[in-house]
Amino acid sequence: MVNDDAVRAPRRTGIWFIGARGSVATTATVGALALARGRAPVTGLVTELEEIARAGLPPLDGMVIGGHDLAGSMVDRAQELARAGVVPPETVTSVLDDLAVVDGRVRPGATTTDGFAERATTDRLEQDLRAFRVEHDLDDVVVIDVSSTEPPSPEAARLGSLAELDRALDAGTAPLPPSSLYAYAAFRAGCPFVEFTPSTGPHVPALAELAKAQHLPWAGRDGKTGETLLKTALAPMFATRALAVRSWSAFNILGGGDGRTLADPAAAASKTATKAMALEAILGYPVDGPVRIDHVADMGDWKTAWDHVSFEGFLGTRMRMQVTWEGCDSALAAPLVLDLARLVARAHETGRTGPVAELGFFFKEPLGGTAHALGDQWQALTRWCSELGDASTGTGGSAA
Repeated sequence: MVNDDAVRAPRRTGIWFIGARGSVATTATVGALALARGRAPVTGLVTELEEIARAGLPPLDGMVIGGHDLAGSMVDRAQELARAGVVPPETVTSVLDDLAVVDGRVRPGATTTDGFAERATTDRLEQDLRAFRVEHDLDDVVVIDVSSTEPPSPEAARLGSLAELDRALDAGTAPLPPSSLYAYAAFRAGCPFVEFTPSTGPHVPALAELAKAQHLPWAGRDGKTGETLLKTALAPMFATRALAVRSWSAFNILGGGDGRTLADPAAAASKTATKAMALEAILGYPVDGPVRIDHVADMGDWKTAWDHVSFEGFLGTRMRMQVTWEGCDSALAAPLVLDLARLVARAHETGRTGPVAELGFFFKEPLGGTAHALGDQWQALTRWCSELGDASTGTGGSAA
Protein backbone atom coordinates (compact mmCIF):
# COMPACT_ATOMS: atom_id res chain seq x y z
CA MET A 1 0.00 0.00 0.00
CA VAL A 2 1.36 3.42 -0.97
CA ASN A 3 1.64 6.00 1.79
CA ASP A 4 0.07 9.21 0.48
CA ASP A 5 2.40 11.28 2.65
CA ALA A 6 5.41 9.61 1.07
CA VAL A 7 4.42 10.71 -2.45
CA ARG A 8 2.91 14.10 -1.67
CA ALA A 9 4.03 16.89 -3.93
CA PRO A 10 6.60 19.21 -2.33
CA ARG A 11 5.02 22.42 -1.06
CA ARG A 12 6.00 25.59 -2.86
CA THR A 13 7.18 28.19 -0.37
CA GLY A 14 7.73 31.88 -0.90
CA ILE A 15 10.11 34.04 1.13
CA TRP A 16 9.25 37.72 1.25
CA PHE A 17 12.05 39.83 2.69
CA ILE A 18 11.46 43.18 4.35
CA GLY A 19 14.71 44.95 3.53
CA ALA A 20 15.15 42.74 0.47
CA ARG A 21 18.08 44.71 -0.97
CA GLY A 22 20.08 44.78 2.26
CA SER A 23 23.13 42.67 2.97
CA VAL A 24 21.39 39.85 4.87
CA ALA A 25 18.55 39.34 2.38
CA THR A 26 20.87 39.62 -0.62
CA THR A 27 23.34 37.12 0.86
CA ALA A 28 20.47 34.74 1.66
CA THR A 29 19.07 35.09 -1.86
CA VAL A 30 22.44 34.49 -3.51
CA GLY A 31 22.85 31.45 -1.28
CA ALA A 32 19.39 30.07 -2.03
CA LEU A 33 19.92 30.47 -5.78
CA ALA A 34 23.37 28.87 -5.63
CA LEU A 35 22.08 25.97 -3.51
CA ALA A 36 19.25 25.37 -5.98
CA ARG A 37 21.85 25.10 -8.76
CA GLY A 38 24.08 22.82 -6.68
CA ARG A 39 26.82 25.47 -6.62
CA ALA A 40 27.15 26.01 -2.88
CA PRO A 41 27.64 23.82 0.20
CA VAL A 42 25.01 23.67 2.95
CA THR A 43 27.48 24.86 5.61
CA GLY A 44 25.68 27.03 8.15
CA LEU A 45 22.19 25.71 7.39
CA VAL A 46 20.77 24.27 10.59
CA THR A 47 17.85 22.74 8.67
CA GLU A 48 20.27 20.49 6.78
CA LEU A 49 21.36 18.81 10.01
CA GLU A 50 19.78 15.38 10.45
CA GLU A 51 18.01 16.28 13.71
CA ILE A 52 16.21 19.21 12.05
CA ALA A 53 15.78 17.92 8.50
CA ARG A 54 13.61 15.09 9.85
CA ALA A 55 10.80 17.64 10.37
CA GLY A 56 9.60 17.27 6.77
CA LEU A 57 10.60 20.75 5.66
CA PRO A 58 9.88 22.37 2.29
CA PRO A 59 12.81 21.95 -0.12
CA LEU A 60 15.32 24.74 -0.64
CA ASP A 61 15.12 24.45 -4.42
CA GLY A 62 11.37 25.07 -4.37
CA MET A 63 11.59 28.48 -2.74
CA VAL A 64 10.60 31.67 -4.56
CA ILE A 65 11.92 34.98 -3.23
CA GLY A 66 10.52 38.51 -3.36
CA GLY A 67 10.32 41.43 -0.99
CA HIS A 68 9.86 45.05 -0.06
CA ASP A 69 12.52 47.73 0.06
CA LEU A 70 12.79 51.47 -0.37
CA ALA A 71 15.73 51.72 -2.78
CA GLY A 72 18.80 50.05 -4.21
CA SER A 73 19.47 46.90 -6.23
CA MET A 74 20.11 43.32 -5.15
CA VAL A 75 22.52 42.91 -8.05
CA ASP A 76 24.57 45.93 -7.00
CA ARG A 77 24.53 44.84 -3.36
CA ALA A 78 25.64 41.30 -4.26
CA GLN A 79 28.56 42.66 -6.25
CA GLU A 80 29.51 44.92 -3.32
CA LEU A 81 29.42 41.90 -1.00
CA ALA A 82 31.61 39.96 -3.42
CA ARG A 83 34.18 42.77 -3.50
CA ALA A 84 34.15 42.84 0.32
CA GLY A 85 34.87 39.12 0.50
CA VAL A 86 31.53 38.26 2.09
CA VAL A 87 30.33 36.16 -0.86
CA PRO A 88 32.63 34.38 -3.35
CA PRO A 89 32.67 36.42 -6.61
CA GLU A 90 32.25 33.29 -8.71
CA THR A 91 29.09 32.39 -6.77
CA VAL A 92 27.57 35.81 -7.46
CA THR A 93 28.51 35.58 -11.14
CA SER A 94 26.87 32.16 -11.45
CA VAL A 95 23.48 33.43 -10.23
CA LEU A 96 23.51 37.01 -11.50
CA ASP A 97 20.72 36.55 -14.05
CA ASP A 98 18.46 34.79 -11.53
CA LEU A 99 19.26 37.46 -8.96
CA ALA A 100 18.10 40.15 -11.38
CA VAL A 101 14.79 38.28 -11.75
CA VAL A 102 14.35 38.23 -7.97
CA ASP A 103 15.21 41.92 -7.78
CA GLY A 104 12.42 42.56 -10.26
CA ARG A 105 9.95 41.15 -7.74
CA VAL A 106 10.91 43.67 -5.05
CA ARG A 107 8.11 46.15 -4.46
CA PRO A 108 8.41 49.65 -2.94
CA GLY A 109 8.50 49.49 0.84
CA ALA A 110 6.74 51.69 3.35
CA THR A 111 7.44 54.22 6.02
CA THR A 112 5.14 55.85 8.54
CA THR A 113 4.08 59.49 8.59
CA ASP A 114 5.23 61.12 11.83
CA GLY A 115 5.13 57.65 13.39
CA PHE A 116 1.54 56.91 12.35
CA ALA A 117 0.34 54.27 9.89
CA GLU A 118 -2.50 54.57 7.37
CA ARG A 119 -4.92 52.03 5.93
CA ALA A 120 -3.91 52.75 2.32
CA THR A 121 -0.33 51.72 3.07
CA THR A 122 -1.26 48.44 4.75
CA ASP A 123 -3.67 47.64 1.91
CA ARG A 124 -0.89 48.13 -0.65
CA LEU A 125 1.57 45.93 1.26
CA GLU A 126 -1.08 43.25 1.74
CA GLN A 127 -1.93 43.25 -1.95
CA ASP A 128 1.75 42.84 -2.87
CA LEU A 129 1.87 39.65 -0.78
CA ARG A 130 -1.36 38.25 -2.17
CA ALA A 131 -0.26 38.93 -5.75
CA PHE A 132 3.11 37.24 -5.13
CA ARG A 133 1.42 34.11 -3.78
CA VAL A 134 -1.01 33.86 -6.72
CA GLU A 135 1.52 34.68 -9.44
CA HIS A 136 3.92 31.95 -8.32
CA ASP A 137 1.30 29.40 -7.18
CA LEU A 138 2.72 29.23 -3.65
CA ASP A 139 1.37 27.17 -0.77
CA ASP A 140 2.97 29.51 1.78
CA VAL A 141 4.61 32.91 1.89
CA VAL A 142 6.79 33.53 4.94
CA VAL A 143 7.54 37.21 5.54
CA ILE A 144 10.92 37.87 7.18
CA ASP A 145 12.00 41.26 8.48
CA VAL A 146 15.72 41.85 7.97
CA SER A 147 15.45 45.62 7.64
CA SER A 148 17.28 48.26 9.66
CA THR A 149 16.78 48.23 13.43
CA GLU A 150 14.13 50.64 14.72
CA PRO A 151 14.06 52.48 18.05
CA PRO A 152 11.78 50.90 20.70
CA SER A 153 8.07 51.68 20.17
CA PRO A 154 6.20 51.66 23.50
CA GLU A 155 3.26 53.41 21.82
CA ALA A 156 2.50 50.32 19.73
CA ALA A 157 2.07 48.23 22.89
CA ARG A 158 -0.91 50.39 23.83
CA LEU A 159 -2.88 48.93 20.91
CA GLY A 160 -4.47 46.27 23.06
CA SER A 161 -7.07 44.95 20.63
CA LEU A 162 -7.45 44.35 16.92
CA ALA A 163 -10.62 46.46 16.81
CA GLU A 164 -8.74 49.39 18.32
CA LEU A 165 -5.92 48.96 15.80
CA ASP A 166 -8.30 48.83 12.84
CA ARG A 167 -10.06 52.00 13.96
CA ALA A 168 -6.72 53.78 14.34
CA LEU A 169 -5.59 52.67 10.87
CA ASP A 170 -8.81 53.93 9.31
CA ALA A 171 -8.24 57.27 11.04
CA GLY A 172 -4.54 57.39 10.14
CA THR A 173 -3.57 57.52 13.81
CA ALA A 174 -2.19 54.02 14.44
CA PRO A 175 1.20 54.37 16.21
CA LEU A 176 2.77 51.44 14.38
CA PRO A 177 6.46 51.47 13.46
CA PRO A 178 7.26 50.14 9.95
CA SER A 179 8.14 46.64 11.25
CA SER A 180 4.69 46.31 12.82
CA LEU A 181 3.07 47.76 9.73
CA TYR A 182 4.62 44.96 7.69
CA ALA A 183 3.54 42.37 10.27
CA TYR A 184 -0.04 43.63 10.10
CA ALA A 185 -0.07 43.39 6.30
CA ALA A 186 1.48 39.91 6.43
CA PHE A 187 -1.10 38.58 8.88
CA ARG A 188 -3.94 40.14 6.88
CA ALA A 189 -2.60 38.36 3.78
CA GLY A 190 -2.43 35.02 5.63
CA CYS A 191 1.36 34.96 5.83
CA PRO A 192 3.47 33.80 8.80
CA PHE A 193 6.02 36.38 10.00
CA VAL A 194 9.59 36.26 11.32
CA GLU A 195 11.03 39.27 13.17
CA PHE A 196 14.77 38.79 12.70
CA THR A 197 15.61 42.27 13.99
CA PRO A 198 15.15 43.72 17.50
CA SER A 199 12.37 45.96 16.13
CA THR A 200 8.82 45.72 17.49
CA GLY A 201 7.35 43.77 14.56
CA PRO A 202 4.47 41.49 15.60
CA HIS A 203 5.18 41.92 19.32
CA VAL A 204 2.03 44.04 19.79
CA PRO A 205 -1.10 42.74 21.57
CA ALA A 206 -3.40 43.70 18.68
CA LEU A 207 -1.14 41.93 16.16
CA ALA A 208 -0.93 38.81 18.31
CA GLU A 209 -4.73 38.79 18.28
CA LEU A 210 -4.75 39.12 14.49
CA ALA A 211 -2.29 36.25 14.07
CA LYS A 212 -4.44 34.07 16.31
CA ALA A 213 -7.59 34.95 14.35
CA GLN A 214 -5.80 34.08 11.09
CA HIS A 215 -4.32 30.84 12.56
CA LEU A 216 -0.78 31.98 11.78
CA PRO A 217 2.56 31.24 13.46
CA TRP A 218 5.26 33.86 13.96
CA ALA A 219 8.75 33.93 15.41
CA GLY A 220 11.25 36.37 16.87
CA ARG A 221 12.99 38.44 17.99
CA ASP A 222 16.50 39.56 16.95
CA GLY A 223 18.53 36.84 15.27
CA LYS A 224 21.29 35.33 17.42
CA THR A 225 24.30 35.23 15.10
CA GLY A 226 27.53 36.22 16.84
CA GLU A 227 28.53 37.59 20.23
CA THR A 228 25.22 36.72 21.90
CA LEU A 229 25.35 33.23 20.40
CA LEU A 230 28.71 32.80 22.10
CA LYS A 231 27.35 34.25 25.34
CA THR A 232 24.40 31.82 25.48
CA ALA A 233 26.79 28.92 24.95
CA LEU A 234 29.31 30.04 27.59
CA ALA A 235 27.03 31.36 30.34
CA PRO A 236 25.56 27.90 31.13
CA MET A 237 29.12 26.68 31.74
CA PHE A 238 29.50 29.13 34.62
CA ALA A 239 26.02 28.30 35.96
CA THR A 240 26.48 24.52 35.93
CA ARG A 241 29.96 24.70 37.47
CA ALA A 242 28.64 26.96 40.30
CA LEU A 243 31.04 29.76 39.36
CA ALA A 244 29.86 33.27 40.24
CA VAL A 245 30.01 35.73 37.37
CA ARG A 246 30.80 39.17 38.79
CA SER A 247 30.77 41.17 35.57
CA TRP A 248 30.43 40.53 31.84
CA SER A 249 31.33 43.41 29.54
CA ALA A 250 30.72 43.22 25.81
CA PHE A 251 32.12 45.63 23.23
CA ASN A 252 31.14 45.42 19.55
CA ILE A 253 32.53 47.36 16.59
CA LEU A 254 31.04 47.02 13.13
CA GLY A 255 30.62 48.83 9.83
CA GLY A 256 28.11 48.56 7.01
CA GLY A 257 24.49 49.64 7.03
CA ASP A 258 23.77 47.96 10.35
CA GLY A 259 26.65 49.84 11.94
CA ARG A 260 25.40 53.16 10.59
CA THR A 261 21.91 52.47 11.89
CA LEU A 262 23.15 51.48 15.33
CA ALA A 263 25.22 54.64 15.59
CA ASP A 264 21.87 56.24 16.46
CA PRO A 265 21.47 55.74 20.24
CA ALA A 266 17.69 55.31 19.87
CA ALA A 267 18.11 52.43 17.41
CA ALA A 268 20.97 50.93 19.43
CA ALA A 269 18.72 50.80 22.50
CA SER A 270 16.66 48.01 20.92
CA LYS A 271 19.76 46.00 20.09
CA THR A 272 21.59 46.35 23.40
CA ALA A 273 18.43 45.41 25.30
CA THR A 274 18.09 42.06 23.51
CA LYS A 275 21.84 41.39 23.73
CA ALA A 276 21.88 41.95 27.50
CA MET A 277 18.82 39.97 28.59
CA ALA A 278 20.22 36.44 28.20
CA LEU A 279 22.78 36.54 31.00
CA GLU A 280 20.39 37.19 33.87
CA ALA A 281 17.95 34.63 32.48
CA ILE A 282 20.65 31.95 32.32
CA LEU A 283 22.58 32.74 35.53
CA GLY A 284 19.56 33.67 37.66
CA TYR A 285 20.97 36.96 38.93
CA PRO A 286 21.83 40.38 37.47
CA VAL A 287 25.34 40.81 36.11
CA ASP A 288 27.19 44.11 35.98
CA GLY A 289 28.93 45.27 32.82
CA PRO A 290 28.23 47.45 29.77
CA VAL A 291 27.05 46.26 26.36
CA ARG A 292 28.37 48.61 23.68
CA ILE A 293 27.92 48.79 19.92
CA ASP A 294 30.08 51.27 18.01
CA HIS A 295 30.18 52.07 14.31
CA VAL A 296 33.57 51.94 12.59
CA ALA A 297 33.08 52.58 8.87
CA ASP A 298 36.39 50.94 7.98
CA MET A 299 35.03 47.57 9.20
CA GLY A 300 32.69 47.35 6.20
CA ASP A 301 30.51 44.25 6.45
CA TRP A 302 32.63 42.74 9.23
CA LYS A 303 32.27 42.80 12.98
CA THR A 304 34.55 42.28 15.98
CA ALA A 305 33.21 41.61 19.47
CA TRP A 306 35.29 41.44 22.63
CA ASP A 307 33.90 39.99 25.87
CA HIS A 308 35.58 40.44 29.24
CA VAL A 309 34.25 38.15 31.99
CA SER A 310 35.20 38.42 35.66
CA PHE A 311 34.18 35.45 37.80
CA GLU A 312 34.74 34.00 41.24
CA GLY A 313 35.61 30.42 42.08
CA PHE A 314 36.19 28.26 45.16
CA LEU A 315 37.24 30.18 48.29
CA GLY A 316 36.54 33.46 46.49
CA THR A 317 39.40 33.17 44.01
CA ARG A 318 38.99 35.87 41.33
CA MET A 319 39.53 34.86 37.70
CA ARG A 320 38.96 36.33 34.23
CA MET A 321 38.10 35.16 30.75
CA GLN A 322 38.47 37.20 27.55
CA VAL A 323 37.03 36.15 24.21
CA THR A 324 37.28 37.82 20.80
CA TRP A 325 34.75 37.06 18.08
CA GLU A 326 35.39 38.20 14.51
CA GLY A 327 32.87 37.49 11.81
CA CYS A 328 30.52 38.68 9.12
CA ASP A 329 26.94 39.16 10.31
CA SER A 330 25.49 38.80 6.81
CA ALA A 331 27.12 35.42 6.24
CA LEU A 332 26.09 34.26 9.72
CA ALA A 333 22.51 35.51 9.45
CA ALA A 334 21.72 34.51 5.86
CA PRO A 335 21.46 30.74 6.39
CA LEU A 336 19.39 31.28 9.53
CA VAL A 337 16.70 33.24 7.70
CA LEU A 338 16.46 30.41 5.17
CA ASP A 339 16.20 27.95 8.08
CA LEU A 340 13.46 30.02 9.68
CA ALA A 341 11.49 30.28 6.45
CA ARG A 342 11.43 26.49 6.15
CA LEU A 343 10.61 25.88 9.81
CA VAL A 344 7.88 28.52 10.03
CA ALA A 345 6.32 27.27 6.80
CA ARG A 346 6.24 23.77 8.31
CA ALA A 347 4.72 25.17 11.51
CA HIS A 348 1.98 26.81 9.43
CA GLU A 349 1.38 23.61 7.49
CA THR A 350 0.83 21.70 10.75
CA GLY A 351 -1.59 24.28 12.15
CA ARG A 352 0.66 26.07 14.64
CA THR A 353 -0.62 29.47 15.80
CA GLY A 354 1.12 32.31 17.65
CA PRO A 355 4.80 32.64 18.62
CA VAL A 356 6.74 29.41 18.08
CA ALA A 357 8.74 28.99 21.28
CA GLU A 358 10.78 26.11 19.86
CA LEU A 359 12.45 28.54 17.47
CA GLY A 360 14.03 30.42 20.39
CA PHE A 361 17.31 28.74 19.37
CA PHE A 362 17.62 31.37 16.63
CA PHE A 363 16.90 34.51 18.68
CA LYS A 364 18.35 36.80 21.33
CA GLU A 365 14.85 37.47 22.67
CA PRO A 366 12.98 34.16 22.23
CA LEU A 367 9.36 35.31 22.16
CA GLY A 368 6.90 32.68 23.28
CA GLY A 369 9.47 30.95 25.50
CA THR A 370 11.73 31.54 28.47
CA ALA A 371 14.81 29.42 27.73
CA HIS A 372 17.97 31.35 26.78
CA ALA A 373 20.71 28.73 27.20
CA LEU A 374 21.72 27.50 23.76
CA GLY A 375 21.77 23.82 24.77
CA ASP A 376 18.27 23.95 26.23
CA GLN A 377 17.00 25.73 23.13
CA TRP A 378 18.62 23.12 20.89
CA GLN A 379 16.92 20.30 22.79
CA ALA A 380 13.53 22.01 22.46
CA LEU A 381 14.07 22.54 18.73
CA THR A 382 15.14 18.97 18.02
CA ARG A 383 12.25 17.51 20.03
CA TRP A 384 9.79 19.61 18.08
CA CYS A 385 11.34 18.63 14.75
CA SER A 386 11.11 14.99 15.74
CA GLU A 387 7.41 15.46 16.50
CA LEU A 388 6.90 17.13 13.12
CA GLY A 389 8.70 14.24 11.45
CA ASP A 390 6.48 11.75 13.23
CA ALA A 391 3.40 13.67 12.07
CA SER A 392 4.54 13.58 8.44
CA THR A 393 5.31 9.85 8.46
CA GLY A 394 2.37 8.80 10.62
CA THR A 395 4.62 7.06 13.17
CA GLY A 396 4.18 7.22 16.90
CA GLY A 397 7.87 7.05 17.88
CA SER A 398 10.99 8.79 16.75
CA ALA A 399 11.36 9.41 13.03
CA ALA A 400 13.89 7.20 11.34
